[in-house]
Amino acid sequence: MNNVSVDLLLLEGLKVSPASSVPAFVLLLLIYVFIMVSNVGLVLLISTERSLHQPMYLLFCNMSINDAFGATVVIPRLLSDVFTPMTQRYIRYYECVLQAFCAHFHGGTSHTVLIIMAFDRYVAICNPLRYAAIMTNKMVVKLSVAAWAAAFCLIAILVGLSVRLSRCRRMINNPFCDNASLFKLSCENVFINHIYGLGSAMATMACSLGSVTLTYLRIAMVCLSSRNKVLNGRALQTCATHLAVYIIMFVSGAVIIVLHRFPDLSDHRKLASIMFHVVPPAMNAVIYGLQIKTVREKISILFTKKNHRPQC
Repeated sequence: MNNVSVDLLLLEGLKVSPASSVPAFVLLLLIYVFIMVSNVGLVLLISTERSLHQPMYLLFCNMSINDAFGATVVIPRLLSDVFTPMTQRYIRYYECVLQAFCAHFHGGTSHTVLIIMAFDRYVAICNPLRYAAIMTNKMVVKLSVAAWAAAFCLIAILVGLSVRLSRCRRMINNPFCDNASLFKLSCENVFINHIYGLGSAMATMACSLGSVTLTYLRIAMVCLSSRNKVLNGRALQTCATHLAVYIIMFVSGAVIIVLHRFPDLSDHRKLASIMFHVVPPAMNAVIYGLQIKTVREKISILFTKKNHRPQC
């Protein structure tokens, strides 16, 4: 087949029946509003409250910003396509490339940010006397920049390998654009894309899983050897919060990779890919906001102040 330069692509989008369009739209809209309000609200609360200007809470901002970003990459486009017939869901190639990059960038950053958060908990629990000296504001900035930059470089190469290919197709068989959708547009040999894509994904997940596992094994050893029940309780609370977020994110991403190996389960994979941009962003802010006592108290104070304002 001759290669054809195709600029206008046809996007499958969200597969819903006409009768389910309105409920699907309302549900997605409510979820998106909740994600944005909860994550942006948590960032604003931490940035405006001086008592929360601590390394642990500043690192939380990375996750909330990334969650709001990841949801914005996918959900608004899904909402705009719900009432559009599948034969008219067009997207330009450069828009598809941008969405694919941002979608994978969100996933990669989720792993790298959780790695530096695990490091923060490790220093706080295993080396508390040096915590203030190690986790300075400068160190927090360096770790945050490193987390975002590492994900950016990995994904730039990933998407770049797909963009270099010529295109002979125009159909995106996915709810939104991702890297696999891009290189499947080509009739060329995409062996390198498969190898780098799978290799970088597995390496990222292995690094995050390995670092988190080693970190928490070390933390567990310190807690078991310590007889201070108060400190152990605090350590358990903060670590459980971080671990819950990590498990949700890791399982959501792993399910997509596993389902890619089973073509017969393509519809399940497509649903899982949407869930990756919905479930973790919706859950993370709730887990951090409700499980962390300081943040919970600040939220309660804000609502109390509003309820006790004098009436004119």
